[in-house]
Amino acid sequence: MPAVRFVFSVVVSSSFGLDVTISQPTYEVMRGEEVNIMCHFQPKNQVNRLIVITWTAEPDDSFDDEGISFGTFYSDDGHVDINQMYEGKAQITSDVDARISQLILKQVTMRESRRIKCRVQIPGDDMGQTSATTSLVVLVAPSAPACRIQGTAEYGYNISLTCASDEGSPVPTYQWQSYDVRNVLRSFPPKTTEKDGVLSLFNVSSDTSGYYICTATNKIRSATCNLTLAVMPSTMKIGATAGIIGGCIAGIAVLVLFIYCCCRKKEKPEEFAMGPPVIEYHDTSEKDVKEEDPLDLRRASIEGGIDQGEKNELKAGKNSNLRGSEDSDRNSNRRFNVGDDQERTADCREDERRERDEDHRGHYGDRQDRYDDRRDHYDDRQDNRDRYDDRYNDRRDRFDDHQDRYDDRRDRYDDRYDDRRYRYDDRQDRYEDRRYHHHNEHQDHYDDRRGHYDDRHDHYNDRRDHYDDRQGRYDDQRDRYDDRHDDYDDHKNRHRG
Repeated sequence: MPAVRFVFSVVVSSSFGLDVTISQPTYEVMRGEEVNIMCHFQPKNQVNRLIVITWTAEPDDSFDDEGISFGTFYSDDGHVDINQMYEGKAQITSDVDARISQLILKQVTMRESRRIKCRVQIPGDDMGQTSATTSLVVLVAPSAPACRIQGTAEYGYNISLTCASDEGSPVPTYQWQSYDVRNVLRSFPPKTTEKDGVLSLFNVSSDTSGYYICTATNKIRSATCNLTLAVMPSTMKIGATAGIIGGCIAGIAVLVLFIYCCCRKKEKPEEFAMGPPVIEYHDTSEKDVKEEDPLDLRRASIEGGIDQGEKNELKAGKNSNLRGSEDSDRNSNRRFNVGDDQERTADCREDERRERDEDHRGHYGDRQDRYDDRRDHYDDRQDNRDRYDDRYNDRRDRFDDHQDRYDDRRDRYDDRYDDRRYRYDDRQDRYEDRRYHHHNEHQDHYDDRRGHYDDRHDHYNDRRDHYDDRQGRYDDQRDRYDDRHDDYDDHKNRHRG
């Protein structure tokens, strides 16, 4: 049977011209793997001096894509011209005797996922089907889709749940599933629509709340994403906002009260900011001595150190002295010994006055001791404060030292960073220079090969023109032969007649 098909193909190609076919209409391959596309061709003539086979890819839907040229095979010297972009990635092998050409693509990407064309050019054999195409489908698993909510999830609103994967070939299909708050699968409401990964929900309510899962699927595998939908009334949003505002106001009030209390404490005066009591002694006048006590010579007064009780005691002592003086006068009058009584009374009063002075001095000494104690306590606190100041200054000095060391390290780091930056810029410049030089070399090489190809194409066109001329001369000779053959037949027929 294959022999019959080959004979039939040879007969058809001999009758109608070149025939190019690709037996498999679609090739599917995973991204990053290798694919082998085979092209069969049957020329009109069995012997051909030059056969040119070109493998290309048709443009895709993008406006700036002009297609892909993988490479070209020339049968006269077996040379294969591979596109510079596909050197090491594309390989073309052709067998002219077996009428087969193969395109091998390694590590295919989504860029090659398009229509692949095999074109055969034979001088003098441009009739028939000169090219064939097939579809190369690069399979890519869908990436994890992203689930989002579009719209306001409140009572009475219309919302949409979207699901989309960034990549996937063939384009994945999307399917949504819904679960209620008890995690039980449920059907969608009657008016719900689902198209291209968009689930549209109308007039949502609390029953719409739940757990939603989207599944993206193609020939490779599936990927899912999920989201939780919580539909709430509009008043809940207002209440939550009011609660947040109230909490913020309360927090600010507490902070202001705390700052006020701290300021009040700082404004209190020092406990020991007081001076020693001032003690003054004043001489009493003769008038006061006569009124109060004729034997008193002076009066002691302690300003700032005698309280109200002490003043009352002094008044009581004065009154008792007056009463004693009156009694002594009456006794002296009775006993008729005025001189002796006055002397005794003066001695007693002098003793009482000495005792009162001693009491006052002792009371003043006690107050002086308390003041000294407070003064010592204040000095102790001042010493503690000085120690705190010294420690603060020490810490401040250490902090300044740390800051200086940090600044030094920062400067060194900046210097090293600048050095590295300069070195990186130099390397970048050298790389750009090498890239530019390399690009120019490749461009020159490409231009040379292109010029060589154009020269060969011109030579091919010249040979084709020469062939056409020879074909024309052959046709003229054939016509003259036919004319001579017709003349011979006419002459033969006349001779027989």
